[in-house]
Amino acid sequence: MKYLLAIVTIFILCNPVYSQKKYKLDPDRELAYCLGQVRKTLAEKQPYNKLPRRIAKGDTNWNYVGIEDWTSGFWPGTLWYAYAYTKDNNIKNAAAAYTNALTPVLDEKAHDHDLGFMFYTSAGNAYRLTKGPVYKQTILRASDSLALLFNPKVGTILSWPRMITQMGWPHNTIMDNMINLEMLFWASKNGGNKNLYKIAEKHAETTMKNHFRPDWTSYHVAVYDDKTGKFIKGVTHQGYADNSMWARGQAWAIYGFTMSARETGRKDFLETARKTADVYIKNLPADFVPYWDFNDPKIPDSPKDASAAAIVASALLELSTLVKDTKVAQHYRAAAEKMLESLASSAYKRAELNHAFLMHSTGHHPNGTEIDVSINYADYYYIEALTRLKNLRSGKSI
Repeated sequence: MKYLLAIVTIFILCNPVYSQKKYKLDPDRELAYCLGQVRKTLAEKQPYNKLPRRIAKGDTNWNYVGIEDWTSGFWPGTLWYAYAYTKDNNIKNAAAAYTNALTPVLDEKAHDHDLGFMFYTSAGNAYRLTKGPVYKQTILRASDSLALLFNPKVGTILSWPRMITQMGWPHNTIMDNMINLEMLFWASKNGGNKNLYKIAEKHAETTMKNHFRPDWTSYHVAVYDDKTGKFIKGVTHQGYADNSMWARGQAWAIYGFTMSARETGRKDFLETARKTADVYIKNLPADFVPYWDFNDPKIPDSPKDASAAAIVASALLELSTLVKDTKVAQHYRAAAEKMLESLASSAYKRAELNHAFLMHSTGHHPNGTEIDVSINYADYYYIEALTRLKNLRSGKSI
């Protein structure tokens, strides 16, 4: 009898169909779902200089934007993740075509901080998977262009030049800008100007100093004197109020400081990532998907933001690999898996309703735009998080 039990035990542990039952979420199943949605979107047959951005509630197909839109890199980036999963050359060719279509943006003067969003998600993933030299040059060009917005007096990259006149902000830096630093770190280590590393590190350092309240919730925008570098005030632009925790802003903070800790090895960046993650997790609703702003007084009758959940899930999976305390690492990974379990449920994922991966994201609530929609960056970070989880379970690097 004991030999029979041993055989059954070995079978269960070695057979993936059985061994996966201990997990509530199967990354392969969810990645296959994403692949099906990708193929639906490709079947919409849009030109490569038109990128899917959002699907309004009740619609099936995407609303498309041009190459200068700040979200234009997320669709090609999503395709590169889909290619990494399938090795389907048709998807690879589409990913390359959409990535190459963004290049004319680099011929223009840098007018915004979003070059990292646009080019590291697209050309960055393209180079990671193909090592194509044209993609490397694209990343280096984008990095040099982004660096032109760095103000050494302030110690950060200017986010929105237009706000100098529109809002009277001499120099503004938004939390979203932390995501663009990964491109600068990479460029500095792969043939680009070594000063790009210093710019990225200084930006993160200055943001860490000025962008957080005592409880480690973050401002969306930090306003500085462009001549002296003095911090003037912290405000919001897309959150509920200047003192509220805007969900996606906090998500950018968690992701950005986790990445900066990985790139620099700085313990203070890692501690910042942990503190911003802890206050976020502590205040989540039961399904681990936040409302668009944690302090909206209309909760629970406020829209959710699946995009914030996807961003944080991806960040926490990486954060779990950086902390040395095993229990803390397990805590972050468990939280990430709970987020992904909710996103993979029928409450947020319905293939029969539209061509996106996820529903129920919120873009710019105060502006009344993109409320309760499907949106491309939610999909991008969802497929990234699923890929990271699959790799972690396989014992690979994320």
